Amino acid sequence: MLLVIPSIELRRGKCLQRVQSPNGYVYSDDPIESAKLWRKENAKSLYIADIDGAIEGKMVNVDSVRTIVETVDIPIMFGGGLRTFDEVKKAFDAGVYTAIIGTMFIHNPDEAKRVLDAYGQSKIVIAIDARDGMVEIRGRREHSHLTAVSVALNAKAMGFRRIMYTDIARHDSGTGPNFTSIESLARAIGMKITVAGGLSGLDDLLKLQDLEPLGVDSVVIGRALYENRFSCQGLWRMCEMADYPYTAKV
Repeated sequence: MLLVIPSIELRRGKCLQRVQSPNGYVYSDDPIESAKLWRKENAKSLYIADIDGAIEGKMVNVDSVRTIVETVDIPIMFGGGLRTFDEVKKAFDAGVYTAIIGTMFIHNPDEAKRVLDAYGQSKIVIAIDARDGMVEIRGRREHSHLTAVSVALNAKAMGFRRIMYTDIARHDSGTGPNFTSIESLARAIGMKITVAGGLSGLDDLLKLQDLEPLGVDSVVIGRALYENRFSCQGLWRMCEMADYPYTAKV
């Protein structure tokens, strides 16, 4: 069964996306409230993307991240601007469970290896953001001229065991994942894969689950969750507005 990980994207301390209920009510852009909402709906992990950090090359929204960690009782995956050992250390000092690095691995593999040796395989994930099979870095503002497969295999050879894969074109369009590309990548690299973005609803999720034997074991979902693309979300919104009891601890 795939692990579904809601995404919270931060910019200037606020969420870029807000959840909308079926009757038009829009939830807060406060990232702390968003984290509480996803946890109440029984999320087992959260992914936080520091959009400002990805642009500036360092953690920017560290205070929000720390508060989320202190608020919910589930592991936090974090990415955005982690381009040096010190920035990764800052993320772990803030309490995140997993750090996502991408640009660092391509521009400074020795530093990436230092991070891996310090924190271990279960704590460090390689982000691969690709368009037409070619990896983009620095917040998707620079071409690496490397293929997704080559980057993943280089990471595997260094000792990393998980990648977070984003098909940029599909992520931006919300038209569903490129299942053919994901399957080809999975067969080529033999690593654990977290697929990020692009899911348009339940059918995509079920189809992606068919790739679990190839190493695809988790998925980060943003837009589809925020736009209530899953049938159970109507019930969740009703419970949230009526303040019904929850099974998850916040």
